[in-house]
Amino acid sequence: MKITRLTTFLVPPRWCFLKIETDEGIVGWGEPILEGRAQTVAAAVEELGDYLIGKDPRHIEDHWTVLYRGGFYRGGGVHMSALAGIDQALWDIKGKALGVPVSELLGGNVRDRIRVYSWIGGDRPSETAQQARDAVARGFTAVKMNGTEEMQFVDTFDKVERCLQNVAAVREAVGPHVGIGVDFHGRVHRPMAKVLIKELEPYKLMFIEEPVLSEHEEALKEIARISSTPIALGERLYSRWDFKRVLQEGYADIIQPDPSHSGGITETRKIATMAEAYDVALALHCPLGPIALAANLQLDAVCYNAFIQEQSLGIHYNQDNDLMDYVSNPEVFKYEDGMVAIPNGPGLGIEVNEEYVRERAQQGHRWRNPVWRHRDGSFAEW
Repeated sequence: MKITRLTTFLVPPRWCFLKIETDEGIVGWGEPILEGRAQTVAAAVEELGDYLIGKDPRHIEDHWTVLYRGGFYRGGGVHMSALAGIDQALWDIKGKALGVPVSELLGGNVRDRIRVYSWIGGDRPSETAQQARDAVARGFTAVKMNGTEEMQFVDTFDKVERCLQNVAAVREAVGPHVGIGVDFHGRVHRPMAKVLIKELEPYKLMFIEEPVLSEHEEALKEIARISSTPIALGERLYSRWDFKRVLQEGYADIIQPDPSHSGGITETRKIATMAEAYDVALALHCPLGPIALAANLQLDAVCYNAFIQEQSLGIHYNQDNDLMDYVSNPEVFKYEDGMVAIPNGPGLGIEVNEEYVRERAQQGHRWRNPVWRHRDGSFAEW
């Protein structure tokens, strides 16, 4: 079997899909995307694809090694996201060629479903609380919300109070036993993170995500020591080398690599196994499309330390298209009792509706995250 063509499709709301074709008619799909840099990642896929044309797609580990190490300069969001989508598509091809799901090729399932959480949000506590109630009514047993808007290095306590009001409203709405994740989104700096973490303790959160940006290792070390709430991070880390120090130094209780950013299925499996050796939990990051979710679930099937999965059904970014629009067999994502089933069809287990993908790619997208500023005019982390 030989690879004959790689084709990328930029589709709404903010995704990039990749189709890899072979001379035997078997095709694989991946989702190489870095939100806000879709065109750049698509160009990187094209550059990496030069090496793959004419190669056997089943030699996944070797292809990954060459595409990572062979360019001299390596790593980072764009390179690793392009490599991630290619890797996902190669696993999809191999599974289809053998007639088994990817999880079977990775050693077989340790679970057949996994808990999921629903994103909630709103400008007022009442709105956020209502979305939490709605999520629980749909069967979700966990929700995640942004903790705060922009926050200066040292800010006024009214910002802290607004965060507490939102979280308190959600906790009151859903009761004591629904998991609540609060995402600081890297918007908070060390001085205010310490304040927020202490003030949020009474609400018994499932985790606090990205309390500060992951590059602030000294702050993470201090936060890990003072927080009784599990600390989660990792969506902006891209390889086992990025995660190595985080795990060695005990900065996180939960890691959140994104298999569409962190080198695909091949690399993310290695990151997850490293984390298991440090008794750290896995909650894969995935506010993306159906191909990415399918790849995540194949990993959840085989990673013992996976405990919950992010997914983007109905997320606020999905204004033009939603998760199920691009697949012909949406029933494989069976949501029930706050969990989603692991697809068990060949490859990634989904059937991409290529006709619709091509139709929506005619519109494409140029999604960019907002640029925020503080009251003094300086840039604020989004």
